Amino acid sequence: MTERETEHELLMQCIEEDCYINTRTKIEYPPVALSYGVKIINTKEGVKELPIPLGTYGNLSVVTAPPKTKKTFFISLLASVYMGGSNIYGGDILGHRGDGHLIHFDTEQGKWHCQKVFRRLHDMDSQLDNKKYHTFGLRAIGYKRRIQFIEYFLAKNIDKPSLVIIDGIADLVSDVNNLEESNAVVQKLMEWSANFNCHIINVIHQNFGSTKLGTGHLGSFLEKKAETVIQLEANTVNKNWVTVLCGRSRGYSFETFSFQVNDIGLPVIVGDIYDPLKP
Repeated sequence: MTERETEHELLMQCIEEDCYINTRTKIEYPPVALSYGVKIINTKEGVKELPIPLGTYGNLSVVTAPPKTKKTFFISLLASVYMGGSNIYGGDILGHRGDGHLIHFDTEQGKWHCQKVFRRLHDMDSQLDNKKYHTFGLRAIGYKRRIQFIEYFLAKNIDKPSLVIIDGIADLVSDVNNLEESNAVVQKLMEWSANFNCHIINVIHQNFGSTKLGTGHLGSFLEKKAETVIQLEANTVNKNWVTVLCGRSRGYSFETFSFQVNDIGLPVIVGDIYDPLKP
């Protein structure tokens, strides 16, 4: 056997060990990073109450919305709840951070606008643990360097399950319709979420009048691989409200809810909605 063949054999043996799933061994349900509501289920051990996940550690989720539907405000809402566990803004949304980190990458905005978004968490929680809150604006660097930096920072800083937000995932490729690039980025996301046992929220645009992720092959790949697809849309009854729907989930679907931006520019849950224009 040649040296190359030996290396290949060793690699395949490592993959075999890492990827083998023993059907006789109990694998616990992935721990929840963010949840909304609870589900009562019957099991062999009796009745259990499980949090309904917006996302679990080791998985990906997608937040998608048409332009001008307050995506960054919603991300701030999720981030603030994650850092504090719960707060007056998040309603029934709960964060399950433990001692983990929140790492927030913005690829679209300049420094001033990025800081404005990142500082919103301090306005929502004056006791925020800044040592566990890491924020970066990656607009000024190329898409390949963005991928490299994200991987570098995660490898350097994540030692516990954590939440990672990538606001502008489309900026990690040169062309969202490039099949090879799109597949490679989604594979990277799955690799990061597994290797670092983190949950990664990916923010992506959606076309008006469509429920599909409107960014070419990248959107299609993300939709297939995501644990949860969270859709935002303008409410047809209350013009200042934004409706949050579970577009798709691998587990239990969370109930529809809504939020608005209050008078001082902070997002807040406004309770269940009734929308007569929806079936």
